[in-house]
Amino acid sequence: MMEFNEKLQELRKHKGLTQEDLAEKLYVSRTAVSKWEAGRGYPNIESLKAIAKFFSVTIDELLSTDEMLTIAEEDNKRQEKHFRDLIYGLLDFCMAILLFLPFFGEKSGESIQSVSLIMLDGIQPYLKIVYLVFVGLMTVMGILTLALQNYQSNAWLKIKTPFSLIIGASTVLVFMISLQPYAAVFAFVLLVIKVLMLIKRQ
Repeated sequence: MMEFNEKLQELRKHKGLTQEDLAEKLYVSRTAVSKWEAGRGYPNIESLKAIAKFFSVTIDELLSTDEMLTIAEEDNKRQEKHFRDLIYGLLDFCMAILLFLPFFGEKSGESIQSVSLIMLDGIQPYLKIVYLVFVGLMTVMGILTLALQNYQSNAWLKIKTPFSLIIGASTVLVFMISLQPYAAVFAFVLLVIKVLMLIKRQ
């Protein structure tokens, strides 16, 4: 019995198409078609439906039971990853709240008042710059994570989670050392949620 990759090759050649031709018809990359035909992975559910429709066959004709289970598992993993990236991105982007809400303590005569990071002036200028850099890094990381959810570069996939966690932990540490408890607690809560999600994934 032929495997999916062999069936796909046979169907493509029967229509006289190159891998590039098929990729254009399915709106995927040639690399994706090459990977499928080499048996190094399976298309997602949507691509599978497009393949079946294009070649006028059923999904059952394309896949064995084991292959269908494998694809279902891979699709579940993709959805979990998509959800995790969405949450990570939103959590990192939430750091921008510190720019506008009064999480920072500032001495005003004998009392201490709460101000936003933008309005924070009663500290050393270099310290405010450090705060802005860390909050900016977290916010940009959140935007990138949300914007690049479908980007499959190995380098990006390897660094995004560790970088988010390292910057998050460093931000908590900076706020704690500089005696900004409210900002530190806020950043710590975001960090804990990300760590718990990472532990759950293991």
